[in-house]
Amino acid sequence: MPRSRHTFRFRSTWTLPAPPEAAYAALEATESYPAWWPQVRDVRLLGEADGTARFRSFLPYDLTVAARARRRDPAARVLEIALTGDLEGWARWTVLPHGTTGSSARFEQEVEVRNPLMRRWALPARPLFIANHAWMMRAGRRGLRAHLEHRADEI
Repeated sequence: MPRSRHTFRFRSTWTLPAPPEAAYAALEATESYPAWWPQVRDVRLLGEADGTARFRSFLPYDLTVAARARRRDPAARVLEIALTGDLEGWARWTVLPHGTTGSSARFEQEVEVRNPLMRRWALPARPLFIANHAWMMRAGRRGLRAHLEHRADEI
């Protein structure tokens, strides 16, 4: 995808209190994201490899995307999707061991903004869009950590 003022690249790494297999399983269960990630407002599965999701962070707009699995590799603990809709591009989770009992989940994303309002504001509001994404990722990390800790308590 050519780089433009409408293109955003994001990278985050979450340290998680669960073995890599448990973290991967939680990230693979996308239909449960709204239960632990407040900014993921809705996820609808449309088959084994397709679905839609709606997001809203602190800026007053929703983003809706269609997602198609490009890679689902439990052995390597990699999940990758292609995105279309308000955002077009890809996103990937890679889960690795961290310490003796934890894991680290690396999130990478490259998207082009397709939403007309966001395209109009892509350059002047770029710092706000980046801050909006960072806030969403921090909340997601907190939510997944709590989710994994709660699941560990149940075992």
